[in-house]
Amino acid sequence: MPVTSIDKDPENLTMTIVADFPVPVRRLWDAYADPRQLETFWGPPEYPATFTRHDLYPGGWSEYFMTGPAGNRSYNFWEFLSVAEGESFHVISGFADENGQPNAHMPRVRMHFTFEEAAQGSRLVGRTTFSSLEEMEQLISMGMVEGTKAAMAQIDDVLADLRSFAADRMVEAQLLSDTQVRVSRIIRGSVQQVWDAHHDPELLRRWLLGPDGWQFTDCQVATDVGQTYRYAWADANGENGFALTGEVKESQPPHREVTTESMEGVDGPPTLNEQTLTSVEGGTLLSLLITYSSKELRDTVLATGMTDGMEISYSRLESEVLQGA
Repeated sequence: MPVTSIDKDPENLTMTIVADFPVPVRRLWDAYADPRQLETFWGPPEYPATFTRHDLYPGGWSEYFMTGPAGNRSYNFWEFLSVAEGESFHVISGFADENGQPNAHMPRVRMHFTFEEAAQGSRLVGRTTFSSLEEMEQLISMGMVEGTKAAMAQIDDVLADLRSFAADRMVEAQLLSDTQVRVSRIIRGSVQQVWDAHHDPELLRRWLLGPDGWQFTDCQVATDVGQTYRYAWADANGENGFALTGEVKESQPPHREVTTESMEGVDGPPTLNEQTLTSVEGGTLLSLLITYSSKELRDTVLATGMTDGMEISYSRLESEVLQGA
């Protein structure tokens, strides 16, 4: 079991957990940076976590829910106060409603995680600071210590599973709910390079070409909130074309962007696309959370081979734009 000590200090309103792991610091850090990995151990086995947002940068925000045995959900958030890549991050953590809005009636804590080299590999020191003794006693009575132990007991299996999260894996889609899909891929390049490749028209024209042999016929890029974009393609004969359009709703370069997306000429509400770029070993983890208007639309789009097309484009991004950059 990785937890080596738990120190509760009511006088200073803190609880400190120390855990040791037989892996390099970078491997341990990436388990917390990658929402696919983090959600496999953040909640205890009977209350697994699902992260619908995870922005590991200063000023970033994470949202997740834990699902109980009866299907009940507990919603939570993190607000990132500071991040030193590979070394530490500091968050405000609290309860939220199903829309991710903080619950003002429940306690909030500050959590500071430090990742250190140790004789056997790496050490995680997690220090939680409470607002008052009453809130400290309340959260501990709710099973905070037991839940943390049970959750962290799962980390070893995740850390040992290098294959599932390796940088050479193709695009993968994970169903998070009836209307949400998280698409993930590690792209061999820095966060800034991947961001620029999504916003520089000259770079976009080199990789966002669609299927082999197709033409990129229109590339109107949006970079600021409120701006609209339009991308259009046609086959080698200039026929069977289609276009995607949308509006930028949120932009936090070079880490996060939220846009709407619609297929031109097709009726129905647009999707909401939340793209986050996170530095991990081997490159940049691109996480794209897509929210559809219905389960039926979600399934219809996935059945078109969407992820296969995305893989073609991301592979081209690596080979034609980022290789040697």
